[in-house]
Amino acid sequence: MAKSTKDNEKQGPRTVASNRKAHHEYFIEENFEAGIVLTGTEIKSVRAGKVSLQEGFVLIRNGEAWLLNVHIAHFEQGNRYNHEELRQRKLLLHKKEIAELHAQATLRNWTIVPLRLYINDRGRAKVEIGLARGKQTHDKRETIAKRDSDRELRRALKERY
Repeated sequence: MAKSTKDNEKQGPRTVASNRKAHHEYFIEENFEAGIVLTGTEIKSVRAGKVSLQEGFVLIRNGEAWLLNVHIAHFEQGNRYNHEELRQRKLLLHKKEIAELHAQATLRNWTIVPLRLYINDRGRAKVEIGLARGKQTHDKRETIAKRDSDRELRRALKERY
């Protein structure tokens, strides 16, 4: 019996949503991968790509990591069993990772932000979170200026060769 093409292809993680605003607002110091506890209608909405991470952040409370302010839209066929769109969702991390995140966030006054939500090759929803240090206005201007100069340099090299 021949295997289907789905089994033959090795597919990597599929990004569902990314937080592009986080890279503009913060310096990302360290990244962590975390599982996320979702209900049935939530995972269906995530797989459909109806997620927004823009205003999200992570809070450490009682030795547990919680994802707050992440919007997962209602599932259309969910009827009365649908979920709350902005509910708190528990993140699945090791105790040492939670302790490290908590220590860095409290001692250095850093923020923990979600960077992207993706489906891994096993079909599980994962969140990439980052330990972030806030940017000042002049830092944002420097980042934009550097990006523009890099773009101009690439354009000039492309025209030359």
